[in-house]
Amino acid sequence: MPNDFLSFFLSWMSAPRRVGAIAPSGAALADLITREITASTGPVLELGPGTGAFTYKLLKRGVRQQDLTLIEYGSDFMKVLQMRFPNARVLWMDAGRLATERLYDGAPVGAVVSGLPLLNMSTRKVVSIVGGAFSHVRPGGAFYQFTYGMSCPIPRPVLDRLGLRAKLVDRALLNVPPAAVYKLTRRPQMKLVTGSLAPDTSMPAAPEPMHLAGDCTATR
Repeated sequence: MPNDFLSFFLSWMSAPRRVGAIAPSGAALADLITREITASTGPVLELGPGTGAFTYKLLKRGVRQQDLTLIEYGSDFMKVLQMRFPNARVLWMDAGRLATERLYDGAPVGAVVSGLPLLNMSTRKVVSIVGGAFSHVRPGGAFYQFTYGMSCPIPRPVLDRLGLRAKLVDRALLNVPPAAVYKLTRRPQMKLVTGSLAPDTSMPAAPEPMHLAGDCTATR
């Protein structure tokens, strides 16, 4: 959209740590972060949608507007989102409050798509956002986070605390600037079954002491 760059730039100028980017995400990054999401994913929670670059791509993937909940803290973007996605639920709120807000009846969310600048946030804030988001995610659901950094934006201690693992999906080298997308999922809980270890899907995931291949390493 012609005016999206100006909207982002002005928002970044007024609050660079909160917005985290001077321009909307490009098509290559939007394609990558939504690549595994389809019409069968069900409800999708989007954090920090901005002007809706990822939201448009979610609709093209088959997600219905009424299955979208858009969480935006920047008041400059609220009217834009409400106008562009009239059938989506657009909420003006801090994503750090996700754990205390009853957004759904149960935990039906199949995917979380995050455009939040987690590298600009404190560890406590990251825990609140990621942990709060997963309180709404159904078993098997995933949290997709992009970053302009060279490594995962979520420190390993945070993954351990929340019982999560992270895997690099791919890098969008054509995005300006180049970006990477990471996929967060719950770690399987292990239980003893007839003398052997097997995944236990009936219990909440717990942190593991071992290093998992593909997991993020601690970074700030």
